[in-house]
Amino acid sequence: MLIDVKPLYSEIKNSIMDRMSKLKKVPKLVAVTYKPDPSTISYLKSQEKAAKRFGLDYEIFEASNSSEVLEKLRNLSEDKSVNGIFVTHPLPELDEMLVFENLSPEKDIEGRHPYNLGMLMYGNEFFAPCTAEAVVKILENVTEITGKNVVIIGRSTTVGKPLATMLLRRDRSATVTVCHTKTKNLAEITRNADIIVAAAGKAGLVTKEMVNADSIVIDVGINVVDGKIVGDVKEEVSEIAKVTPVPGGVGRITTALLMEHVVKSAEKMNF
Repeated sequence: MLIDVKPLYSEIKNSIMDRMSKLKKVPKLVAVTYKPDPSTISYLKSQEKAAKRFGLDYEIFEASNSSEVLEKLRNLSEDKSVNGIFVTHPLPELDEMLVFENLSPEKDIEGRHPYNLGMLMYGNEFFAPCTAEAVVKILENVTEITGKNVVIIGRSTTVGKPLATMLLRRDRSATVTVCHTKTKNLAEITRNADIIVAAAGKAGLVTKEMVNADSIVIDVGINVVDGKIVGDVKEEVSEIAKVTPVPGGVGRITTALLMEHVVKSAEKMNF
């Protein structure tokens, strides 16, 4: 069975539109990129369309060199007309920590800045990584998380690690296991899970044999196979478990939350 995230998406969108109606000005999001590859360009175009659907001002800045990236981030961080900054990754020739040193955590709508990641340890999710937050929102919408045995496959700083921290927060109190490429007997671990989050970036990693009937499987993976976008979970898994679709699942909620973060920033800036 596929999990329909459309009602949750509509709920988030309606909330955003209501909150925007109370602002003095239209919030603004700026995307900064450098030497973008075709997939990055495609994503930015998709993001621009999403921003327009939500009624946000949107601008893409493509730097001509790495120094210009840092200069632009500093300027945008100080620009009071800008509420959110999105930085494409990876950025060639630039160390990620150097990028963060020039980016204000108060405009880091992706929740990637070390400050925002650190705040998760204290239960503060003002700017949580959007994909991890999307997983939490979906789970809270379809089940009671408290006490559930959750297995996360993937340990990235944008999904796996922050998601584990968010699920451990006292008001959620899940029991969390984080698996990765060095994990032994992965199938044995996942079969004992109430909830599986597949975020390894490997097409078809999770199979029917690895999942218990009636478990919940959140597919975070985005992979291109034979020209088609597929997740980390094989289609057959939906025959016995509840699974988020790819595309149209976690990604849809992630985009909505990214826009919600821009509005949240505008509210904080008394926009």
